[in-house]
Amino acid sequence: MPVYEYACRACDTRFEARRPMAEASSPIECPEGHPDTVRVLSAFASVGHAVSTPAFSAAPAGGGGCCGGGGCACAS
Repeated sequence: MPVYEYACRACDTRFEARRPMAEASSPIECPEGHPDTVRVLSAFASVGHAVSTPAFSAAPAGGGGCCGGGGCACAS
């Protein structure tokens, strides 16, 4: 179930609620009990780094053959 962010107009409280998508814009009370709330568009951050790997790695040094390193019996 998605998490939505809301803001209360009466007390300026921001809060989150897990609700079905069909109820995302339906009225909801703030934790203080005020019914005058609005849904806030929030952004999320993705922390990490991209890992770049080539589709084909270079063959290990010191060999040949069809396996790109002499790992099989057909090495020349």
